[in-house]
Amino acid sequence: MEALLLSTIRMTTPVLFAALGELYSEKAGLVNIGLDGIMVFGALAGFLTSYITGSPLLGIIAGAFGGILINLIYAFCTITLRAEQIVYGMAINIFAPAIASFIYKIYFGISSTLQQTTLMPAFPIPGLNRIPLLGPVLFKNTPVVYFLFLLLPASFIFFTKTRAGLNYRSVGEYPQAAESLGIDVVREKYIACIICGALSGIGGAYLTTCYIPTYTDGVVAGRGFIALSAVIFGRWTSIGVGLASLLFGFADALQLRFQIIKPEIPYQFMAMLPYICTLCALAFFGIKKNGPKANGKAYYREQR
Repeated sequence: MEALLLSTIRMTTPVLFAALGELYSEKAGLVNIGLDGIMVFGALAGFLTSYITGSPLLGIIAGAFGGILINLIYAFCTITLRAEQIVYGMAINIFAPAIASFIYKIYFGISSTLQQTTLMPAFPIPGLNRIPLLGPVLFKNTPVVYFLFLLLPASFIFFTKTRAGLNYRSVGEYPQAAESLGIDVVREKYIACIICGALSGIGGAYLTTCYIPTYTDGVVAGRGFIALSAVIFGRWTSIGVGLASLLFGFADALQLRFQIIKPEIPYQFMAMLPYICTLCALAFFGIKKNGPKANGKAYYREQR
């Protein structure tokens, strides 16, 4: 049971980082379906930096900057040029993995041997890690997981308890009214893209610096789309997104256990479990509430 819960936390972490990034994006009225591409580029940036420097922590930071760099392309096209958000999000999903694969092959060459780096070690919190069952699960993780534990309640407080959070949310609900009150809507949207890129990039970098010690083309495995679903399933709230990501992380951890328990069943069927869970969640729960009212709509400053 302990191993299953620990695996759940590890599987949830990259999804929740990307889901929180998308939450910040959608709260500002930007629907970014390019999370998967941003995570892929973050995964490569994290792996390369960790491989070159020997520091997984620098890899995480590089993953954040890599995610920001990629998402600023989306930001310029959708905010400044007012292009269609869905189209350019899909373009990011095509462009980012392609450029990541190109950079990897340029640096390492074409080879069947996978290069490996050092994974970030876990740092147990003295005392707390000895709590029965939950101690090893919650308090025997990498610093990235602890950062996520702090980020989730901080996001909840920001959106629900602060004036800055209320101003931020108004950009995604009624940007013309927000602008009339002195809020710089364009600036807020760019900040949203920076936050989304950084968190999604960290989610990708986590996979190659804390989870597996190498980079492959399929390392993200659609987790960006699961994160996008978690935002819808979680009703565009920080706590809801956290619970939804935890559900998908549990399904992912469970399918790995099933692969060990039932080796006679093709592993491809087991690997489908978290995606089936995602589809079921969206089918039964995801259509009952809409997101921010200005979500996905281009903002024209001259309109009032």
